[in-house]
Amino acid sequence: MFAGTRVPVKNLFDYLETGETLDQFLLDFPSVDRAKATATLEMAQGALCANAHPA
Repeated sequence: MFAGTRVPVKNLFDYLETGETLDQFLLDFPSVDRAKATATLEMAQGALCANAHPA
């Protein structure tokens, strides 16, 4: 869940996976602010990149 909301973080990834934008997600879930969503995406990117093999 996003802190202070009842919105699961998975919803953000589901939106992005289907081609929706971050802006659309934020419109549909107004209790999540842009800073929380962006921080979540940055954390996920960091976790993925930390385990990625260089090309």
